[in-house]
Amino acid sequence: MAQKGVQLDQETFSCSICLDLLKDPVTIPCGHSYCMSCIKGFWDEEHQRNIYSCPQCRQTFTPRPVLKKNTMLAALVEQLKKTGLQASPADHCYAGPEDVACDVCTGRKLKAFKSCLTCLISYCENHLQPHYTVGQLKKHKLAEPSKKLQENICSRHDEVMKMFCRTDQQSICYLCSVDEHKGHRTVSAAAERTERQRELEVSRLNIQQRIQDREKDVKLLQQELICHIRKRSSDVKQQIRSQQQTDVSGVIKLQEKLQQEITELKRKDAELKKLSHTEDHNQFLHNYPSVSQLSEPTDSSSINIRPLRYFEDVTAAVSELRDLLQDILRDKLTNISLARTEIDVLLSEPEPKTRAEFLKYSRKITLDPITAYSYLLLSEGNRKAEAMRQQQSYSCHPDRFTVWRQVLSREMLIGRCYWEVDWRGTGAVSVAVAYKNISRVGDSNECGFGYNAKSWMLYCPSNGYEFWFNNIRTPISGPQSSRVGVYLDHRAGILSFYSVSETMTLLHRVQTTFTQPLYAGLCLYYGAPAEFCQLK
Repeated sequence: MAQKGVQLDQETFSCSICLDLLKDPVTIPCGHSYCMSCIKGFWDEEHQRNIYSCPQCRQTFTPRPVLKKNTMLAALVEQLKKTGLQASPADHCYAGPEDVACDVCTGRKLKAFKSCLTCLISYCENHLQPHYTVGQLKKHKLAEPSKKLQENICSRHDEVMKMFCRTDQQSICYLCSVDEHKGHRTVSAAAERTERQRELEVSRLNIQQRIQDREKDVKLLQQELICHIRKRSSDVKQQIRSQQQTDVSGVIKLQEKLQQEITELKRKDAELKKLSHTEDHNQFLHNYPSVSQLSEPTDSSSINIRPLRYFEDVTAAVSELRDLLQDILRDKLTNISLARTEIDVLLSEPEPKTRAEFLKYSRKITLDPITAYSYLLLSEGNRKAEAMRQQQSYSCHPDRFTVWRQVLSREMLIGRCYWEVDWRGTGAVSVAVAYKNISRVGDSNECGFGYNAKSWMLYCPSNGYEFWFNNIRTPISGPQSSRVGVYLDHRAGILSFYSVSETMTLLHRVQTTFTQPLYAGLCLYYGAPAEFCQLK
């Protein structure tokens, strides 16, 4: 009970501004007491309004009260100091050199509990309370305490940088977008974060796959090593003991190398996971390039266990056993190499020939409304698009095509994919694939499917076909049909367009190298609604 009484005394003699033991205590007319320097600093900030208030009860005073030291309080505080008691929070609550300090605290500052990305100020738990209770402050974005808040301020315009210039790859403020970055490809920092977040997740999947591959290789090494040792030592332990030690040493070194790569990949995955949860968009974009690059994987061809050359004076029986072991291990390792990655198996499969074979790779394609030109109407669960003469009620979005009557799919296309597009009417339709970073704003060729190096397009008018890539037109002859099939083998760099009716007829085939994931696209003209078919 005595300890509880001491705690009450400590709170009584604390300054509510600095939260520390009173220094040169003064009592203002309403009865509340403060450090003389704290209340002077507080009133100095209110000087321009010529109204002075109590930080606790908000009672106002005019004119500014004259402050005099409260000698009785001062004596009591000195007595507390002599007894060794402290009227302040525990030392671990105060900000040290490595901590983020509260920007509002005066005197000895407390550790920041949160940083406000809107105010660009860090708050301790006490001073953060208005952000939980005041209506406008509730809308502010809070994040973990950061010492780098000022990096969010544009040094030229002194504005918060809420946009990102894709042309110059840097964070900018709104004024920059209409000043030195005018005409550049700019999006909101949140939109760029979303795009980079997707890339980051792909990198994480790649890392996790590589981890699984390396762990599988380690297990295979261990299994083959055990089998190898048992077979070799059954009949010729004495003759090949030294050779066995050499083999084991080599395998152990390779195993250690693979284990090191697994450890490094897990560390990289942890960095990417931490980056993906960063709440500050600009910090995410600033740190993204340094953590998104992956090291080259260990060459899997080095995982190869084979009996080495034996001593020349080994008996004929040992030589015969050696040859047998070589044949067995060579066959086993060949099978391991063929089965290790699913990708190699896929690459060895022939390209489909019949529609039934193509349908094995069919993908459900839906259109992304945020990319649709504002005069395109999407329906049938966003599988169908039609050019309209009335503007649709789409919200503004940086990914939307502003002039070209185009729309992209939601789905990212990698590996082997097949889909079909069907249309009716007298108008023309363009069936395309494009990279995600194709330009969207304006009427330049950089935005139009087939008129740049970021998209491939099959133009389907009523009297023939044309293939377009990088603004180069290739006329195509083939049976006219209202349905086109598209086959993509992303890794092999194959893109094929087919006329689909009773049979499938190849219209055009592209062999290239795709450097990014692709997205399906449509370019619509009046009188020809088009739909991605539901394939069984």
